[in-house]
Amino acid sequence: MSVEPILEIDNLNISFFVRAGEIPAVMDFSCKVMPGETMGLVGESGCGKSTVALGIMRDMGNRGKIVGGSIKFRGKDMGEMSEAELRDIRGSKIAMIYQEPMASLNPAMKVGKQLMEVLIIHENASQDEAYKRSLAMLESVKLPDPARVMAAYPHQISGGQQQRIVIAMALLSKPDLLLLDEPTTALDVTVEAGIVQLIKELARETGTSMLFISHNLGLILETCDRITVMYSGEAVETGTVHDVFDRMRHPYTQGLFNSIPLPGADKNTRPLVSIPGQLPLPMERPRGCNFGPRCSHYDEGICNAGAISMQVIEGQESHRSRCLRIDEIDWLAEPERPTVSDPATPGEVVLDVRNLKKYYSVAANQMFGGGETRTVKANEAITLQARESETVAIVGESGCGKSTLAKVLLGLETATDGDVLLGAVSIGDTDVSDRDTKTVASVQMVFQNPFDTLNPSHSVGSQIMRTLEKFKIGVDEDARRERMLELLDLVKLPRAFAERMPRQLSGGQKQRIGVARAFAGQPRLVVADEPVSALDVSVQAAVTELLMEIQREAKTTMLFISHDLSVVRYIADRVVVMYLGHIVEQGTTDDIFAPPYHPYTEALLSAIPIADTSVEKKQIVLEGDIPSAMNPPPGCPFQTRCGHKANVPNNLCETKMPPVRTISDSHSMKCHLSETRLQEMENVISFNKN
Repeated sequence: MSVEPILEIDNLNISFFVRAGEIPAVMDFSCKVMPGETMGLVGESGCGKSTVALGIMRDMGNRGKIVGGSIKFRGKDMGEMSEAELRDIRGSKIAMIYQEPMASLNPAMKVGKQLMEVLIIHENASQDEAYKRSLAMLESVKLPDPARVMAAYPHQISGGQQQRIVIAMALLSKPDLLLLDEPTTALDVTVEAGIVQLIKELARETGTSMLFISHNLGLILETCDRITVMYSGEAVETGTVHDVFDRMRHPYTQGLFNSIPLPGADKNTRPLVSIPGQLPLPMERPRGCNFGPRCSHYDEGICNAGAISMQVIEGQESHRSRCLRIDEIDWLAEPERPTVSDPATPGEVVLDVRNLKKYYSVAANQMFGGGETRTVKANEAITLQARESETVAIVGESGCGKSTLAKVLLGLETATDGDVLLGAVSIGDTDVSDRDTKTVASVQMVFQNPFDTLNPSHSVGSQIMRTLEKFKIGVDEDARRERMLELLDLVKLPRAFAERMPRQLSGGQKQRIGVARAFAGQPRLVVADEPVSALDVSVQAAVTELLMEIQREAKTTMLFISHDLSVVRYIADRVVVMYLGHIVEQGTTDDIFAPPYHPYTEALLSAIPIADTSVEKKQIVLEGDIPSAMNPPPGCPFQTRCGHKANVPNNLCETKMPPVRTISDSHSMKCHLSETRLQEMENVISFNKN
């Protein structure tokens, strides 16, 4: 193989020019990607990762411009290429896969035509040849029934299948370099595992080099050979994955790892440590080290004396860090963690769900009326309890019924059958508009996206006061204002933020306001629907710790809906696993994360990307998509994707719904596997360090 890099970026500087002047987005950025190598690019939102990729593609719009440095592709400076040369290599020699697959697909064109265009435009292939090669590529990316997919429009296939098509489109012309910008963020964890495995296999087969942009350190560990960590437009550390993960030498890298719930983290004895402060605005970067104001090792007069260049780590030629105090910092020292003096202990049952069913009737031709009416079984025989001060996590793929259950609890939907008790009050068949103020205040929600939950036209303080007014808290406006300020204190925001508009807040600050509103009415039950998935890892840690702290003080019950099992393992006391409207397993967190598992839980655990080089995992990639709730399979709902089905005699999985089996006092599951088979299950996650 050639020793010449596929991609070589040297001292790259990219700026955007706006009315206010020049905004430097990327500064002094250098990296190399060798043939067949995968380089990971990580960092918080706004650090410049995607700008680097757009700079490589020369797709920065009218305002973006490379103001310094060079980008070389196969030894040739791309800045010296003509527009015709750039057009020739884009999509053929260099391809890019974006975060949202529908941004790359034309909704008005059939999938097959979009795939064939790549070969017809870049290789002058005939229609017949383009069709055959496109069909073969869809088989390579493991899409079921490729001929049907070729004839379908993008909206007729699932999100995971759309992303596979975008990957197929990028790989059709056999590019030398593939840029992947958060390609799996919008996907379920099981689909993500399949996509990651697919990308790795195809890269090995084709020898394609990759630049993999992600905020997920576990994903970077599973896919990359080398890693570059970015902060505020600069590369702050680079090296092999094992160098950076095991011997990190920049305080920001260390801060990222302290913010994520790795195995061993415990919300009571070993809580997460968030990075203080916020990413500086591009026009307000400090002198010297950009990370200085947030760094616990900051040294006045050294760290702010002037520009800091990348330093070579002694004994590790390929490992570099933008830190002047590498040799002075004790990198093995434990960070100062907050102490939890009074851990929450579960009390009486607050939420009692008994045999809940939620069905929807859908007409085959609902838009114009008429046609056969079919039933969607969104929730089927849901039974669970949640106690005071307890966190119960609900996990499962999209379409499993998690959000439908949340809607019934909130009164946005009413139950078809079964009981939902909040304390002694039945709420399952009562719409939110028919609930009294006390009941509405008692069940509140923290939503996934903080950007969509605030009115952009009103100040933060007025929106919290409006909530207090609705819940009849406070005798007058002065009392409500004082309570609003206390809520800002509760979520650790300055009281001055009461006068700010939502646009003046960061994502993490907006989510804190969402938490303040949820706890305004002193709720007994808070439903947190993916409350940290839209946030950067350092902000995730701060919001997670905030939720835990408020829960301990208020003794609130929390229903935590998530697909991130790393966060679930850290935050939850008990876990409920849902699949196609059914609870297939529930138990304490220790029960769920140790064998015996339900086969679906086993697959979910295998799919967790864990940012720890000492972890070894069994590879269990689920084939196919979750079936439709309108047409569920007979027998066990998971039988169409289960790898253990062959171990059950008499086709029982395909003909009979499994009963709920008690594994222990706290652990139950729906599964036909024999006791012997369950006891033979091995750990999905194990450790290889001595």
